[in-house]
Amino acid sequence: MQFVTKMFQFTQGTPYIVGEHHRLIASALDEVVKGRCTKLIINLAPRYGKTCLVSQMFPAYGFALNPQCKFIHLSYSGGLVTDNSVAVKDIMNSEYYRLLFDARIRRGSDQKAKWETEQGGGLYATTTLGQITGFGAGATDTEDDTALDEFAADGGGLFSGAVLIDDPIKPEDALSDIVRERVNRRFETTIRNRVNSRRTPIIVIMQRLHSHDLCGYLQEIEPDQWKVVSIPCLTIDEQGNEHALWEHKHTVEELHKIELANSFVFETQYQQNPTPLEGLMYREFNTYTELPNGGVDKCCCDPADTGKDFLCSVFYREHKGYCYVTDVMYTQDDMDETEPEMARKLYANHTTECAIEANGAGRLYAKNIERRCREQGNTFTRIVTFTQTQNKQVRIYSNANAVNNVVLMPVGWERKWPAYSHAMTSFLKEGRNAHDDAPDCTTSVAERMGKTNTKDLTGFFF
Repeated sequence: MQFVTKMFQFTQGTPYIVGEHHRLIASALDEVVKGRCTKLIINLAPRYGKTCLVSQMFPAYGFALNPQCKFIHLSYSGGLVTDNSVAVKDIMNSEYYRLLFDARIRRGSDQKAKWETEQGGGLYATTTLGQITGFGAGATDTEDDTALDEFAADGGGLFSGAVLIDDPIKPEDALSDIVRERVNRRFETTIRNRVNSRRTPIIVIMQRLHSHDLCGYLQEIEPDQWKVVSIPCLTIDEQGNEHALWEHKHTVEELHKIELANSFVFETQYQQNPTPLEGLMYREFNTYTELPNGGVDKCCCDPADTGKDFLCSVFYREHKGYCYVTDVMYTQDDMDETEPEMARKLYANHTTECAIEANGAGRLYAKNIERRCREQGNTFTRIVTFTQTQNKQVRIYSNANAVNNVVLMPVGWERKWPAYSHAMTSFLKEGRNAHDDAPDCTTSVAERMGKTNTKDLTGFFF
């Protein structure tokens, strides 16, 4: 970061405001320079300084280390790569840079998009779908690369350039299968082959736009080969407190305004969560601000079958054809921890009826909850069990509209129950879902509207 802060101060005349995300990116780039990483993905929101840091300062730093570096710089925007190319030249032509480093731009090659150094290096900037044949990035392999192999094994070596891909696709084109796949194919047919050595790094910098954008594609086909630095703008700590990544750019309140304006853009570009909009099981949930008077306070609970499953309990008030969610338990904790917490929430929410799915562990769990409720002096909660015989995926799919229509979430539910919210809002109609416990339990809420025809456990043990 010292190179960046000093050079920015001198060339721009203003201080470089360093955020934690800048340090994370700089650390990853250091690993590239040292030869420890040759495939790097950086995912960060727009206007958070990634282009200045990676596409401008990093090449200038590379030439400072080795004037023979060869860079290829690509983006969907020809204007962007040209501007970045000019910015790199401006840094290298600055009095401060020339005082410290030997790299010089060769006269006669001083074009905006393609230029060379006096020492044999250079930079070529063009669009992702543009012509890039005839120019390679990095140093060329020789017949005897023993020394270089030793450097690589030791995590060192002489850095010699990279392929820098900054925003390979325009955000408004990301939902187009045709454009998106054209960029992915272009990477395979042309871009991947523009390295002069297997050691030449490829760095992709972009905000996530789709589950199958270039970053998603590369992680899908080479899941263990790419180092991924994915930085969301809004995080929640263990105490439930929200934190903005860089308040110099956006506060927590400003981020929530972006979220309210377009939740899909917020999740993809600002949170780096590229769930495909067209494949989501649920549309945006309806919310309420005040809990209505009257109705019946209920709970549906889906206990965890295995250690990897989640226990999901949805507490709600059934009133005039709607289910107003009031509380949620969504956890992978052991039963020894969830049982007392479940009993406490039943008491606190004045739950009249708690319906527990009688799967493998459900019946025992129901018995234990019944016992704990009575031990805590809760005599008003009726514990019942129910069984499900229909295929879970079919149930969730066929009741998705009912869930969206009758289940109402409190305003701010995404921040109140972040894990549950993510499980619901990222669940896909088709494809691989990590967990289905939250949609399964919430589906039971919609299915049980007005129903009480289940086995009553009250008095079963007492």
